[in-house]
Amino acid sequence: MWWAVLTYLVPIYPLYAVLFSDTGLSGAQISALFLIWSAVGILGEVPLGALADRFSRRSALVAASLLQAVGYVVWVTLPGFAGFAAGFVLWGLGGALESGAFDALLYDGLAAHGEESRFAQVNGRVTALNLVTEIPTAGLATVLFMVGGYQLAGWVSVGVCVAGAVVASRFPEPPRDEDDDELGYVDLLRAGVREAARSVNVRHAVIVVALLGGLDAFEEYFPLMAQDWGVPSGWVPVAMAAIPLAGAAGASLGGYANRLTTLTLALVLGAAVLVLLFSGVLRAPVGLVAVAVFYGLYRMVLVVGEARLQDTIEGQARATVTSVAEIGVEVSAVALYGAWAVGEVFGVAALVAFVALLLPRWLRRTPVAAEL
Repeated sequence: MWWAVLTYLVPIYPLYAVLFSDTGLSGAQISALFLIWSAVGILGEVPLGALADRFSRRSALVAASLLQAVGYVVWVTLPGFAGFAAGFVLWGLGGALESGAFDALLYDGLAAHGEESRFAQVNGRVTALNLVTEIPTAGLATVLFMVGGYQLAGWVSVGVCVAGAVVASRFPEPPRDEDDDELGYVDLLRAGVREAARSVNVRHAVIVVALLGGLDAFEEYFPLMAQDWGVPSGWVPVAMAAIPLAGAAGASLGGYANRLTTLTLALVLGAAVLVLLFSGVLRAPVGLVAVAVFYGLYRMVLVVGEARLQDTIEGQARATVTSVAEIGVEVSAVALYGAWAVGEVFGVAALVAFVALLLPRWLRRTPVAAEL
């Protein structure tokens, strides 16, 4: 749990976009940096997921934290487009190492003790911690910036990432089966991609999780919505505080929600759509309360989706299959950006409604979930 806190308690997070601007980068250069970050993550996702499957998922998490730390060192010591780009390359590689490895390590660790049915509960708590940590991180970033500017915030971020690597190095990792050792890196890479593509249940779960995960990009627009709905700029962070808290509450209920049928989950997500539509009709500060309710319900369904994806995976390349879903999340996020461009809140609601329609058929209630 402490590792989950440390991965989000990084004070440079709320500041890096402003850092780029204050360094003198243009809007086009900043967009190029984000593109580099996304491209590295997408290209490295599956190959690095297979690396975690072949060698050690725990070591992958340690390496991910260290790569991120080195990236921030580059930002602090070489501020400028080239330095920021290099830092994003390192951060992107670290993120790709981490995404599939963490879920795989957690699931197999629980399965080694016959407790894989608790994955939704534990993963939901980790997600909730991540969301709650966003609030003190913003406060910490403000204090550090006032005391020592971007330099201090950057070096503290390096220290937090190194601490995260130390914590990750102590994670228990179940022993590998002899059959796993017989498979080489390329074999595991192929096996993971093949299972994600050919197994009907896994393929459907991968697509649903990709679509659900991509919806989280909606949070990028929360500050804009608050401003457009009449919240003064200085009060936007305060007005938005309830949204991640609601998301944390929803995620923490993931273990209970995993007992629900997929039809019930679809109805829950459909109710979230109605709440979101209501907020768009209001277009007032009070509408952010409705957005918070939407976000809590959405986060609860997402935790269940991630758990049921893990339940459907039967092969040895669990991190690789999960990484395939993570690539889908990136693509799905682009679809959300398009939905916002077309219809803002109503466009996003339409996209969420589409995902809700897929749930009853494509996100099966697995035997593990049914035993809860």
